Amino acid sequence: MNEIDQTDIAILRLLQQNAELTNKEIAYELGKSVATVHDRVKKLKDLGYIKRIVAILDQTKINKSLICFSHVLLHDHAVQTLAAFEKEVVKFPEVLECFQMTGSVDFILRVATKDMDAYHSFYRRLAALPNITTVQSFFVLSETKSDTAYPI
Repeated sequence: MNEIDQTDIAILRLLQQNAELTNKEIAYELGKSVATVHDRVKKLKDLGYIKRIVAILDQTKINKSLICFSHVLLHDHAVQTLAAFEKEVVKFPEVLECFQMTGSVDFILRVATKDMDAYHSFYRRLAALPNITTVQSFFVLSETKSDTAYPI
C-alpha cells in the first residue's frame, strides 16, 4: 500500500461503509477540497484499490434466501482440470463466490437460491460437470455477521 497515503486510506474506509457518499461529503468529512477527493478517488480506481461500486441487496426481498457453502472435490488437480472447472462454474448464476482452496477440498462455492428445490436443480447441473468427485453442501441457518469492509 505504498502507493497511497493516510488520506487515501480514510477515503477507502468511508467508501467501504457507504459507497453512496459524494465527493463533497467525503471532502467535508476529511477537511479536504472536493477536487482533491475527486482526484484521489479516481486514482484509487485507476490503481485497482476500488474494484467496483455495488449495491448490497436484501436476499429475502429478492427471493434468494437459501444460502449454502458447497465444497467441491475434483478427480485430479491438473491445471487443465482446474481451469475447466473454473470456466464452467462462473457461468452458474447461483454461484456468488468461488474460491480455490488448500486442504481437503478443491473449491468452496457460496451459493444463493430461492429454496431447496432450486438448490436441487443447481446441484444436479453442478454435479454433472466433468471431473467432480464430491459436492458437499452446508446450509446457512443464521447469519451473525456479514461485512464487506476490510479493516485497513
